[in-house]
Amino acid sequence: MPELPEVEVARRALEEHCVGKRIVRCVAADDTKVIDGVAPERLEASLVGRTIAAARRKGKNMWLELDSPPHPTFQFGMAGAIYIKGVEISKYKRSSVSPTEEWPSKYSKLFAEMDDGLEFSFSDKRRFAKIRLLDNPEAAPPISELGPDALFEPIKLDEFMKSLGQKKGPIKALLLDQSFISGIGNWMADEVLYQARIHPGQTASKISKDKCEILHQCIKEVIEESLKVGADSNQFPEKWIFHSREKKPGKAFVDGKKIDFITIGGRTSAYVPELQKLDGTDAAASRSKGGKDKENDDDTKSGKGRNAPKPAKGRVKAAKGSSNKATNTCDDGDDEDYEVEEAKPAKRGRKQPARVADTSSKNAGSIHGDEATDEEDARPAKRGKKLIEKTTKRSLKEANHEDSDEEAVGKIEAKPGKAPTEAKSLPKQVDDAGPARRPQRKVRQP
Repeated sequence: MPELPEVEVARRALEEHCVGKRIVRCVAADDTKVIDGVAPERLEASLVGRTIAAARRKGKNMWLELDSPPHPTFQFGMAGAIYIKGVEISKYKRSSVSPTEEWPSKYSKLFAEMDDGLEFSFSDKRRFAKIRLLDNPEAAPPISELGPDALFEPIKLDEFMKSLGQKKGPIKALLLDQSFISGIGNWMADEVLYQARIHPGQTASKISKDKCEILHQCIKEVIEESLKVGADSNQFPEKWIFHSREKKPGKAFVDGKKIDFITIGGRTSAYVPELQKLDGTDAAASRSKGGKDKENDDDTKSGKGRNAPKPAKGRVKAAKGSSNKATNTCDDGDDEDYEVEEAKPAKRGRKQPARVADTSSKNAGSIHGDEATDEEDARPAKRGKKLIEKTTKRSLKEANHEDSDEEAVGKIEAKPGKAPTEAKSLPKQVDDAGPARRPQRKVRQP
């Protein structure tokens, strides 16, 4: 988003080309999200016929001081930009307008024409900017809540060091705090910390005196270097971290050194671990935390500790195909990760347990209930069922022809090696053949 250098370049352009000129025509967009607290018609009427006396700025906010109040203010948001027709202001958002492009842009929120024919526009494609109409901009929020401007009101070194000594939060978050210093945004904070070789997570009050002095100087230098090239990021020094901070992790390098990314104050922070190290108690606390993390990793590998692998119950659950459902309804992030990890090794055995379960459920209602007592016997049991029925029919047929008990039983025993369920089930089918079979069966059994 536009930060102090970009907004300052826009202010300078308006000061150079528009100050002292009278506004003869004005068009405000019908966009209440950007035009804040004032109707577009009233905004237009308040500007037409007025002369621009000065272009002012504090932090990331700018306003036009007219010959009498009220005055229009501009908060640039994420993509706000000032365009002056025929004038190249800044390339930080490719904001120069080509003669072949639509003018004013369809994203224009406020358009004004000067008495000499010069035209300017404030545009915002993403609609996070704000245009307000205020009698005294410096006395009203958000400008009244800003800290000293990093360019126009630089904090003296001794005051800067004293202020840091009273702050307990990380230095990156402090630099982004507009009530502390106004104008520094995310890319500037990363740059000044990299130039000063200070870790963005370093506690502000624990920064050494020497590094405080370096940081104070780097803020000034980064602003000056940015303004020197008109906030054109393509012309920023090659060794700035700016050029690589938006690259993907693992592919971001500056001056041959790897860039890492962490979140501080809710913002992504780019830094170089090799050069920006934590000092003092912050470093000790980081090492202690790293040691605990390593212990947790070791416990996980050895099967101990809070993060250790869960018992086989979870794996069985995943093997049955219920891991997806469990993952989707799980409220515990650790459990969710575990279910996903366990679902993978369970693929090999997934089909077999499912087959066993189907066979068992079918056999549960069968008169041959002993056929599925063992998982390995579940599949052969299907072939054995036909054999039993065939043998039973043959035995009954032979019994009707008055064969002897010994002959009938011998025919049954002629198929050795089959599942015990065949022998167990047979008597139930031939039980009506006669009670004489029982003593002979008892004799033939070992």
